[in-house]
Amino acid sequence: MARYAYERLSGQDNSFLILEQSNVHMHVASTQIYEAGPLRTPEGGIDIEAFKSAIHSVLHLIPRYRQKLKWIPFEDHPVWVDDKSFSLDYHIRHTSLPKPGTDVQLKALAARVMTQQLDRAKPLWEFWLVEGLQGDRFAMVCKIHHCMIDGSSGVDLATIMMSLTPETDLPETVPYMPRPAPSGLELAAGEWLRRLSLPLVAVRSFREFSEQTEDLRYEVWKRVQAVTELLGYAFQPASETPINGSLSPHRKVDWMTMPLEDVKAARRVLNCTVNDIILATVSGAVRDYMIRRRVNPDALDFRVSAPVSVRKEEDRGKLGNKVSSWIVRLPLGENDPIKRLEMIHETTQKLKDSQQALGVEMLMAAADWAPGQLLSLGSQATSGPINMIVTNVPGPQVPLYMLGAKLLETFPQVPLLENTGLGVALFSYDGKMCWGFDADPDLVPDLPSFVEAIKTSFNELKEAATLRPVPIKETKADAKRGAPGGITEDAASATGQTVGTASPRT
Repeated sequence: MARYAYERLSGQDNSFLILEQSNVHMHVASTQIYEAGPLRTPEGGIDIEAFKSAIHSVLHLIPRYRQKLKWIPFEDHPVWVDDKSFSLDYHIRHTSLPKPGTDVQLKALAARVMTQQLDRAKPLWEFWLVEGLQGDRFAMVCKIHHCMIDGSSGVDLATIMMSLTPETDLPETVPYMPRPAPSGLELAAGEWLRRLSLPLVAVRSFREFSEQTEDLRYEVWKRVQAVTELLGYAFQPASETPINGSLSPHRKVDWMTMPLEDVKAARRVLNCTVNDIILATVSGAVRDYMIRRRVNPDALDFRVSAPVSVRKEEDRGKLGNKVSSWIVRLPLGENDPIKRLEMIHETTQKLKDSQQALGVEMLMAAADWAPGQLLSLGSQATSGPINMIVTNVPGPQVPLYMLGAKLLETFPQVPLLENTGLGVALFSYDGKMCWGFDADPDLVPDLPSFVEAIKTSFNELKEAATLRPVPIKETKADAKRGAPGGITEDAASATGQTVGTASPRT
């Protein structure tokens, strides 16, 4: 038995490291706002030592948080190894706003944290505990590299680190015993043996796939078609807009909330999915924003990348990425909010039927075979032909607590890809739809105006749904699924949710 221990990153996880540059930060972030509650100190601050103890007590359940990258010699591919020098004090930062700290000041602080890249010589995460927030609250700005988690595993992680009740009993801390890391020679030898085994792995995988597939020819054709469609987008650039261009290293964040029930009510009236409502809302906001920037929206081929979870039930609780994506054209040329929604609904139904997300999934799976070529191609296919990212992660609809302090809101920030100056991320929690916005201030200098456009667009859609409660026509695909929009109301909270696989709660 080998004396060392390590885990090779998947091709998809590694792709987020390859995409990162000095001006492109590939960490996933969120700003969580809590009631101070029992974490309030007699002096009015927040008990940072109790917070550290709580994190320390659960780290054995998420070993990736005490692992760092080590690179295979002669390969542009890393592995995870235990960090023998791990220090919790490095990863948990304590700061404060000048009292009484406002939400505007908190947004500015979160943006500064977002601007700083994670140190690749250490485990790739940071938590910033922020006290001084008015209203007897505190905040936690979380920053985790995308190579560690996707939206689904991020919610799994939240359920480990927080509890469903205000009780503050902590589990017994498990001592940390780092395992020896392999030498460069051992990593190179292991990679050589892995490559020799790939043909056998491919034969075995194909045999299992064929045994589990009723119509092998159709399933193979479907995957070839999905990859071909995706590659077609890679060579058809989206329209140039003011929010697209070379990124600076700077970021600005904003956020807002709306009642989740308002979104679900509109979804029920219009007989579509929650994600149709979200994409239609974003479409209306982008249209209004382009007009403000003196761009004719009628002439734009504007595309968003909508991440789609392909995480299976057995993947719950595991870190890493199990995600694909749709490329959705937004109907910016349509002024009527209901017609925009109808067009979005028709588009998403076609994407479900065509299973476009299989294309990204196939490229990411193939990346483990020829990472240098296919990872670059996959990155181009998923980031090159789009204008922005819109991702929606449904979370728990019950209150969560950190050492008895109630989580009030959590606002996600999606990383910006090269050439995309604006990203929109949503997280539903405890009856709220929390919208998080991340932007390059050089490309989007007026982010608050876009946030206002989101509010206006949703209100227009809500008003139109009330005045014209005409259900969207059910497609044949919808009828076969037996559910409005082909997806249940609970599952509809995820952007596209899953394609052909079991879906997680996020």
